[in-house]
Order: sequence, then structure tokens, then C-alpha cells
Amino acid sequence: MKYFITGGCGFLGSNLAKHILEKGDDLVVFDNLSRLGSQENLAWLKTFGDFEFVQADISDYAAISAVVEREQPDVVFHFAGQVAMTLSIEDPIQDFNTNALGTVNLLESIRKHAPDAAVIYSSTNKVYGDLEYISYTETATRYVAPTYPAGFDENIHLDFASPYGCSKGSADQYMHDYHKVFGLKTAVMRHSSMYGSRQFSSKDQGWIGWFCSQAVETKYNPVREPFTISGNGKQVRDVLHADDMVRLYMSAAENIETIKGEVFNIGGGMENSLSLLELFELLEKELHITMQYTQLPPRQSDQKVFVADISKIQRMIDWVPLVSKETGISDMVQWIISQKK
Repeated sequence: MKYFITGGCGFLGSNLAKHILEKGDDLVVFDNLSRLGSQENLAWLKTFGDFEFVQADISDYAAISAVVEREQPDVVFHFAGQVAMTLSIEDPIQDFNTNALGTVNLLESIRKHAPDAAVIYSSTNKVYGDLEYISYTETATRYVAPTYPAGFDENIHLDFASPYGCSKGSADQYMHDYHKVFGLKTAVMRHSSMYGSRQFSSKDQGWIGWFCSQAVETKYNPVREPFTISGNGKQVRDVLHADDMVRLYMSAAENIETIKGEVFNIGGGMENSLSLLELFELLEKELHITMQYTQLPPRQSDQKVFVADISKIQRMIDWVPLVSKETGISDMVQWIISQKK
């Protein structure tokens, strides 16, 4: 079995690549190494075995087409992308070229050179927009959507918002359409929040990792300047650990004939949902600290709540998260500490 991972030196890509190398399967990694931590992840992956690495940009059709034609992959995990909503607002053209154009480049390459490959795409909950039409209640620590007690399913209507939502949403729909029109074996995973080791987070992307890093910094320097949060801290997401993501994507590839042409909302589910304030409480208990922060205005197009109803993916391939938010956050903190040594 030959696996091809675009964005294979990113957080999700590197975790999957490690698993594939440990299985002993053939692996091709495609990455432009522009993301924070990507070069460190590439060096780390090389400790697990030999694989083909191609440094190129997904927006370059000739580059991606040549690799697909040469390598003839059986499974394609498409993770290359611009992943921060804030950066998409700063540079919409770059965001479009990476997410929308890059995805069409990949799909055309697969259609022409490897039409039997399984193609599984990491999309986003941002395709549903800001969800401001939904009624919310507010508790001491979180917003709640009472009419969606199990989270949001795939029937929530699409409503692209922000350049990031538009580019990822376009890619999402191209994936779906290339199955309908050309018969490619595509599947789309619309993620909530992901976290775990090998996630080099920033203030713009990877909020679990970023605030875990702020907590660790506070542990080592209790008198540091307060960090900032956007909004009141009651925004809620369900969080999914890297180990569960690896299980998800490998199972999806194994069951592509069952799930081809489908889209899925993916996350940790309601039992693994957290607001910022609730995350801070976990971190304060884990590290025996008090987290000091100041508030900024809410981010544009930010959702008050997104928790994925994961019943569809559970029903179709019998996948559920196994890593609890408490265990996962503790593991994330320990990995961040290990990076400081």
C-alpha cells in the first residue's frame, strides 16, 4: 500500500506519517515547509524510516501532477492548506491559492493519473459560517445551543464566511463534486478542533496547543505579562486528540468503498467539549497555576459553539474518540514541556 500525504509535515500529516512508517507501508510526503514546526516535524519523521519527500507547493499544478503520475498512490490524505482564519483576512489571494486552487490541482492530478486512489480531505466546521442564527444560552463558563444537545450534524446548511471559510468550503465542495462527476473515491472530514503532539501552535491557529503553551510559560514564569483571549472565553469546541485522528483517517482509508462521496462532521463529541474558560480550569489544576489574561473583542465570524455530532461517522465505520479531554490535555502539556528541554 502506498500512501501520499499533502501537508505531511504539519500536525495531522506528521502524526499519520509516523503511523504509516511504523506499519512499514510506502509513503510519499508533499510539503512546502512553510508552516511553523514543519522542518522539525520532517526531521522527526526521518527517525522512523525511509520515505519519499517532495518539497513543493500545492498551488503548483505541474509539481503536484508530476508526483501523482510518478508515485501512483493508493491512498491520498489531503492536508496541505492555509489553516488560520485571521491570516486569510490578511491575504485572501494566498489563502485561495493554497486551499481552493491547490485542492483542484490535486483532484485533477488524481483524476488523470491515479483515478482509483482513495482521497480523504481535512475540511473545517467553518463551512457552516458563524451560526449566529442559532439560539444560545449562556452559563458561567460556556455558551450552549439547547436545540442541538448532541452537537451539529451534517444537515446544518453551508454558509461560507471569511476568506478561510470560502476557500476551505470551495475545496470541500470540489472534493464532493469530483466524486459525483468523475467518480473519484473522495471523502470529506469537517473538523472541529484538533490537538496533540507535533502541533506547533500560534495565536492564530491551534488554540488548544497555544493556550497549553501559555500555561506552561506561566508555570515557568509566574510573573509574566498576561496573554490575550478573543471574546469572553465562553466559546465552545469539541476537541479531538491526535491518536484518535490517526485512527479515524486510517479507518476511513480502509473503508473508502463505504464512505466515498460522503461528508462527515468530526470532533471529540459533546463529552469532549470545552470552552476557553473550562480549558483554563483544566490547565490550572494540571500545572498548579493561575492563568492571567486580558480580553480582546471577539474574532470576526467566530462561532459561539461548534460541537460535532459524530453519529454518522460512528454509524458508517464504527469510529469513536477514545482519548478523553482530560487525558489528552495532560499529554499535550507534557509534550510542550518536553520541547522546552
